[in-house]
Amino acid sequence: MSFTSLALTLIFVLIPLALSKTLKLELEKDTIIATIRSIIQLFIIGYLLQFVFDSESYIFIILMVILMIAAAVANVRKKGLSIKGITWKVTLTLTFIEILTQSILIGLNITPPTAQYIIPISGMMIGNAMVLSILFLNRFISEIQAHEDEIELILSLGGTPKQAIHMQLIHSIKASMIPTIETQKTVGLVQLPGMMSGQIIAGADPVQAVMFQLLVLFLLLTNATISSAMLGFLTYPTLFNERMQLIKLSTSEQ
Repeated sequence: MSFTSLALTLIFVLIPLALSKTLKLELEKDTIIATIRSIIQLFIIGYLLQFVFDSESYIFIILMVILMIAAAVANVRKKGLSIKGITWKVTLTLTFIEILTQSILIGLNITPPTAQYIIPISGMMIGNAMVLSILFLNRFISEIQAHEDEIELILSLGGTPKQAIHMQLIHSIKASMIPTIETQKTVGLVQLPGMMSGQIIAGADPVQAVMFQLLVLFLLLTNATISSAMLGFLTYPTLFNERMQLIKLSTSEQ
């Protein structure tokens, strides 16, 4: 794609701007900022990736992965500031997912240990884990606040914190996993996944594109399960004090 063609795609930015202005949605400023930021950020990451690919250095690959994890953690922690130690819990969860997926992929020779494969796959895994973690925290906090009386009743009857919060934890994990599972049910029928479409546009064999897309889908399924479950079981013990009393979660910090 040429820069001229890219410039013409700004037509698709003008349409929502016009609608926002016409319907008085007052989203023009946010749309413009989002467009400018996306252009700058993607070009920066594009040239950075080109440098990393050309260098073929594992140091730069590791630094790129660390940068992605740090950015994801900073985004997720905003949704759980009322939870003690949320930063290290999210960091541990994302790091574990990254190490697990790459160990399996590289260890079983599914993908080669090169920047061309490690960085894009890591980006998809970390980004997806970030979204799922946010979904989980939002639902978990809401579930706790909605069933606070039930949790305290179980505690007062001699139940452990794990027993008291079990249903809210399981419901939250399940709710954060459902979007991934439902997406897989309709993939190829309702939509063509982004990675597969990108490979086909780039000239790759459609069957090979399908195989790589299936790899990503299976990774995302594991990602959805581990990120929600691991973050949940790391989080719930810190919601109770030494006397096994439920700590009030601040709504303003969500």
